[in-house]
Amino acid sequence: MRGVRKQDKLTNPCLTMHQPWASLLVCGIKRIEGRSWPAPVTGRLWIHAASKIPEEATIKAMEDFYREIYAVNGVTDLNFPQHYPVSRLLGCVEVVGCVKCEELTSWEALPEGVRLEGQTDFCWLCENPQKLLVPFEMRGYQGVYNLEKKIYESAMRGLTPVKGPLPVKFPLPDAQDPFSLKPGSIFVHLSENKSPTVEKSSTLSAAIAGARAAATQFNKKNQDIQTDSLQNGRPDSFAIGQSEKKPLEDNGFNEGTSASAKKEQSCRIKNVESSSRDQRHAELKQHPGPTPNVFAAALRGLKPS
Repeated sequence: MRGVRKQDKLTNPCLTMHQPWASLLVCGIKRIEGRSWPAPVTGRLWIHAASKIPEEATIKAMEDFYREIYAVNGVTDLNFPQHYPVSRLLGCVEVVGCVKCEELTSWEALPEGVRLEGQTDFCWLCENPQKLLVPFEMRGYQGVYNLEKKIYESAMRGLTPVKGPLPVKFPLPDAQDPFSLKPGSIFVHLSENKSPTVEKSSTLSAAIAGARAAATQFNKKNQDIQTDSLQNGRPDSFAIGQSEKKPLEDNGFNEGTSASAKKEQSCRIKNVESSSRDQRHAELKQHPGPTPNVFAAALRGLKPS
């Protein structure tokens, strides 16, 4: 399954996320983790903050977004994290299930603000956040991976519960099955009548647009890195961040890249590859290499006197 490192058996699953999304999830403000792939696990999921220091504009955009969606439910006093540490294990949440975006936005049993968090293909439903009193410095990876045993044992001793501004308990479609919250499970229980959409004010719409823009910056930067590496004849692995082995997919907004966008990106990369090959071919023609006389002179210089 996508998002899981195949060599690992997920006993203590962990997910690396960019800031500020990582801290917002662990402190209980963010209740939905958005991805382009369904959640590969249920139960405790450890949250690790990636190495990229968040820009002030990104932090402001996400804090404004959550102020607006909580205001829909009458919550106006949000205590945002004072710091957004990087390269740290922050804490954990409980993933109770995963639904499609269309299901979340139509799920009348949930507060309107939670439904507004659904912005990607798949929505991981998160409850019971816990934070580490002292975040651990560690390295992260792409996808869901196993937390090292020593780190896990130490982290378990340092957890403390967090009460978010509006905790949510996601109702199970089947009360007898704790794993019944799966993609498609909510559609079965929805009424045929279309659920009323949340009326969006101009400030709410602007906050949603700002949050989307803040998240999609990572997609754009990864595309620019790929293009730059191809133009310079370098593989992507040399161009992308040092602390994470592969480019990370996170943030809860930027995962749902459209098929047309992916196709356009693929065409861009192919065109760059072709242009790069043509350029290297032209350079070889201009510089055919040393002549036989040069090689002969070099060999004479290597002979013992």
